[in-house]
Amino acid sequence: MEHVTLKNGFELDCVRREAVGDKVRLYLAGNGKSSVADSNYLEVAADSVIRVETVADAPEPVAAVKLPSPVTIMAAPTKEEMHEILAHAGAAHHVDEDLLASVVRVESGGQVRAISRTGARGLMQLMPGTASAMGVDDAFKPEQNIAGGTAYLDSLLTRYHDNVALALAAYNAGPAAVDKYHGVPPYRETREYVARVIREFNRRKQMALIAQTK
Repeated sequence: MEHVTLKNGFELDCVRREAVGDKVRLYLAGNGKSSVADSNYLEVAADSVIRVETVADAPEPVAAVKLPSPVTIMAAPTKEEMHEILAHAGAAHHVDEDLLASVVRVESGGQVRAISRTGARGLMQLMPGTASAMGVDDAFKPEQNIAGGTAYLDSLLTRYHDNVALALAAYNAGPAAVDKYHGVPPYRETREYVARVIREFNRRKQMALIAQTK
C-alpha cells in the first residue's frame, strides 16, 4: 500500500501505480479483490504527485473503525445552506452548480444519510474508497460529501475532456466500464442515470432562464 500526496493537497492510499503517458494511474484501495481495485482508479498528471510513502496494510477491523458512528446525526441542510455548499464546491473545482445539484437529486434525493445497496453513502453517494481518496472523513457530513463528490466529478470531467455524459457514466459505473466500451456502457441503470441527471440539469437551466425573463 502506498500513501500518495498531490500538489492540490489531496492525500490518498493506493494499492499500486501505473504510468499512462504523461499521467499516473492510481489504483485505489478497495475491498481487497483485484477486480475491484482494477476498476477503481484515478488518473492524475505525473508532476502533480509530490510524495509517495509506503505504508503497511491495515487489518480490515481497523478500517471499519473509520465508518461514521451511528450516533452521529446530521440534519439536512436548508435550501439556502445547500445552495451555499454547492456554490462553494462548484467554484472550487469549476463545476457547474446546477450539475452538482442534479447529481445530488438523482443520487440521493437530497438525503444526507442515504446508503445504497452497494454501500455508497451520503448526498452524492460516495463509495468508501472514493470518499477516502477525496479526503472525506465522514460521508454523512454534507460539506465533506459534496466537496469530495465534486472533486471526483471534476477529475472525471477532466479525464473525458468535459464530456458530461461520459463523466456521469463513469461516476455511476466506474471509469473502467466507460473505457471498456469507449462510451456510456450498455447498462440500463447507467444509461437511465445519465439521462436523469442531464434531464434534471436542463430543467434547472430552463427554470433559471424563465426566472431571468420575468
